[in-house]
Order: sequence, then structure tokens, then C-alpha cells
Amino acid sequence: MNTINQFMKDKIKEEYQPIFTKFRSLIKVKFPTLKEEMRGGTEKYYGVPVYRHNRIIISVSPTLKGITFSFTDGKQFEDKYKLLEGVGKKSLNLRLSDPKDYKDDILEYYILQAMELDEK
Repeated sequence: MNTINQFMKDKIKEEYQPIFTKFRSLIKVKFPTLKEEMRGGTEKYYGVPVYRHNRIIISVSPTLKGITFSFTDGKQFEDKYKLLEGVGKKSLNLRLSDPKDYKDDILEYYILQAMELDEK
């Protein structure tokens, strides 16, 4: 699986694809300097899309119940929306399962923080 489009078709349940499509559009329009690429992938585990500023700041994983956006430095974020979750030492996740819950301004808020922390 070489392309992000193929990944979306093969690995993201159809009902959650609009979430990922909107996210990709946001990246292209508001954050064109972020590089979209695939990371990882073995015979047992498939790779996932990642977004790189200087380093990888976001990875996107499909689940049976939606899409998980993992922010590498999420523990350092201000979280005015109270949507981030996780128990890691560094990263936190935003999980979305209903395309109606996707909001560009919320993702933009977290992405801006991720980019700012990556520049330090």
C-alpha cells in the first residue's frame, strides 16, 4: 500500500472516510508546509499516515469506531476543548467517530500547538 489514498480506501471504514478527507483538506489549505507521508508497516501491522513539520507531529490511525489523531507532544498542549485523551508520557489523542463532530477550527487549534512545539 503505497499511497495515502489507497490506505484510506483499504483501511478506513467508509463511514469514517469523510473525517480523514476533511482533515487532509485542512492540512493542504492551512498547513501546506506539513509533509504527508506513510510511516511504518510490516507484514503484521500496516503503516499509518503521518504529518511532519520538522519531526512527525501527528499520526492518524483508523479504528473500528472512528479515526484517532495522535499528537506527538499532546501532553504539553493547552486543551481548551477538553477533547484530548491518553495516558502516555508525551502524546495525546483526539478520537472522532461521527463526521458531524469534525471541526476544522478544533483541529487547527491542536495543529498550531503541535507545530509551535516542534519548532522549539
